[in-house]
Amino acid sequence: MIYTITANPAIDYVLHLDQMTLGVVNRVPQADLLAGGKGINVSQILNQLQVANTALGFVGGEVGKILEKQLVAKHINDHFTRIANQTRINVKIKAGEETELNAAGPHITDAEKASFFNELAAIQQGDVVIISGSLPASLDKDFYNEIIARVQQVGADFAIDTTGEQLQESLPKHPLVVKPNHHELADLFHTTFKSDADLIAHGQELLAQGAQHVLVSMAGAGAYLITTDHVYHSAAPKGVVKNSVGAGDSMLAGFVGTYTQHHDPVEAFRYGLACGSATAFSEDIAVRSAIDALLPTIQITTIN
Repeated sequence: MIYTITANPAIDYVLHLDQMTLGVVNRVPQADLLAGGKGINVSQILNQLQVANTALGFVGGEVGKILEKQLVAKHINDHFTRIANQTRINVKIKAGEETELNAAGPHITDAEKASFFNELAAIQQGDVVIISGSLPASLDKDFYNEIIARVQQVGADFAIDTTGEQLQESLPKHPLVVKPNHHELADLFHTTFKSDADLIAHGQELLAQGAQHVLVSMAGAGAYLITTDHVYHSAAPKGVVKNSVGAGDSMLAGFVGTYTQHHDPVEAFRYGLACGSATAFSEDIAVRSAIDALLPTIQITTIN
């Protein structure tokens, strides 16, 4: 079983308009309310790949009820902890470029946190827990560390999609995979990359510090998979980018979901690339037909 964790989900209020002008009234011809949250995105892709998964996190208030209905509609196995405070609303403005206004999130009480860990107690040896996204302001970074400790106690694996200090601290605990983009990887080492060889060397440093696999996404330039034995690269599939929200989550889901089934990192890389690109080329998180259409176009090469 794969468990996805969305500690700070949201309802994304997505506004579509040709252009936005500050300081005046802007008419919005199309607006959508979508369930938002990196772990929720991961669960959606895992469902498309028919990989069993359970979604954990916190949800509450009237906004939370809207999110709950979306989870049902998306056939997500909902084991979210219900809280007293209100789930946040994030605003996504699509007017040529994308602009995001993300709220801080609700207050989580100690009792609600304990209820979450009661749900997490279902994990067993061989399971994978995917930790991704921001934390509500009332939860500090030790929340993720506590999750990782409980995962390791039962002999399960974890994957983590975060940046900076949290990513650095997770490495000695041997995450199954980490997924920085090339900007996040450079920021982690306080540097800029002069070449792809430079990027690869820093990705290999994450392996040396404990990661089992390293995915480095580079938007239109494709991605690298770095393992203890090899470095792999693939160019990005061709298509029109419609949606940058959720593409990285989809890539992570494709990799972890496939790896848990086949334990083949190259095949997992292929599915990760197809899932991430299919979401980028879709208005929302990709469906299976879009993923399958891209799989034959993925060309992976081994870097010596």
